[in-house]
Amino acid sequence: MNTTVELPIWLVLLLVALAVIWLLQHLLLPSIRWFFRYRANRVIDEVNHRLALKIPSFKLTKREVLIDRLCHHPQTLEIVDQLATERGVSRTALMLEVQQIAREIVPAFNALMYFKAAYFVARKLVHSIYRVRLGFADDHSLAELDAKTSVVFVMNHRSNMDYILATYLAAERTALSYAVGEWARVWPLQQLIRSMGGYFVRRDSGDPLYRRVLELYVQMAAEGGVPQAIFPEGRLTRDGRLGAPKMGLLSYVVRGFDASGDRDIVFIPVGINYDRVLEDRTQIRAAMKLPRRGKLMTSGIFLRFIGKSLWQRLKGTRYRHGYACVNFGKPLSLKSWIKEHPTDSDGVFDIAPFAHSLMDRIGSIIPILPVALVSIVVGRSPQQGLSELELKSKVFDLLEWLEAHNYRAYIPRGDRDYAVAVGIRMLTIRRVIVEREGVFLLNRNEQQLLDYYANSIAHLCPQSATVERDAGLPNDHQAGRRLNLELDVQ
Repeated sequence: MNTTVELPIWLVLLLVALAVIWLLQHLLLPSIRWFFRYRANRVIDEVNHRLALKIPSFKLTKREVLIDRLCHHPQTLEIVDQLATERGVSRTALMLEVQQIAREIVPAFNALMYFKAAYFVARKLVHSIYRVRLGFADDHSLAELDAKTSVVFVMNHRSNMDYILATYLAAERTALSYAVGEWARVWPLQQLIRSMGGYFVRRDSGDPLYRRVLELYVQMAAEGGVPQAIFPEGRLTRDGRLGAPKMGLLSYVVRGFDASGDRDIVFIPVGINYDRVLEDRTQIRAAMKLPRRGKLMTSGIFLRFIGKSLWQRLKGTRYRHGYACVNFGKPLSLKSWIKEHPTDSDGVFDIAPFAHSLMDRIGSIIPILPVALVSIVVGRSPQQGLSELELKSKVFDLLEWLEAHNYRAYIPRGDRDYAVAVGIRMLTIRRVIVEREGVFLLNRNEQQLLDYYANSIAHLCPQSATVERDAGLPNDHQAGRRLNLELDVQ
């Protein structure tokens, strides 16, 4: 019993390693998984009591189960058989490709990540950059929706901040699932987006196998009651205007919809606007087809922006970038739309008019913010200086017209005078307009930037800045050149 046994050091280390692995697999890891599963279930129970749209069981299904269900969907197997014959490849090889596509698309929703970590980060981030406001939300209509109803939020796309802002403001109503482009497929952002219920989309992919698998996932999610968020424009606006709808994801959602069935699809228009869009100059360069900046220059601009913001914060002179506002419009039932509009002989309706109707609804609720209002007025008289009193008078007249036509303007503090002051301040800080002896003038070097913000609400106004400028204002190039020189000197 007291005999000493000598073992080689490598064998001792091996036995210790095996013991540690056994403890991890049979004690520690199961305990950790149980703890986080318990916390997640508590969060789900908690938020389901207050959410207007409950978290559906589909969203809580394990990712591996959804991948398997998508890979073995009858329509997936059908196109695999078809492509195997057309391409002359084995069915096994195509099924491996399907599995890879499914793993690329299917998210792994985590309630703790979404409602705790992501919500906290989104809240801190948006409030550090903007004064965030919820203009309007029809929560009563959301609460009255049937449990079988699929909900799709459709919104305009002005900034990559849209994802964060909408996630934050919608967190009191539901958990959104976004389609995100390939730009976000980098570690650790990719894992974070998946855990928040987002799924990745290859833009402009012509692979029929990929498109069918993506379509089936979108339809499975819609049928499973997952609230989805779609940007019908398909990309960020480059000139500030509301773009034409693209039919891709929208057609996937509605294709094969049975108007006589129990399930309905309800679309909720969402309007988003900012006093300052972080990517505005980048989008203007793209609209003008100028060469893209290199990574080194882009990184330098970003670091300079961060450094300037930190320095202004230390001096106590930093302003946040104005207001960011979101309006949630009234739901539009797909069943009701189909009843009111004709279909073809097979019962299929034309999605194009429906998509344009959605864009009209989005456009009508885009928040009217101070910078956009001042930009419209200044843009109508680019070569005419306006005093502060004249500028405010014109903005007040424009506001009265908009409100008379039932468009929603966000007036900070309910004070119109203060709202105009905010718009002037934001534009003068960026030197879009400058003040000369009590008169505000447009910096012609920033004409495109002024138009970018004016265009966000130009479709609501009686006459856009561009139309009036082209129609009747003087076009004195020499005067414009002298004005530019004046502004550049200072």
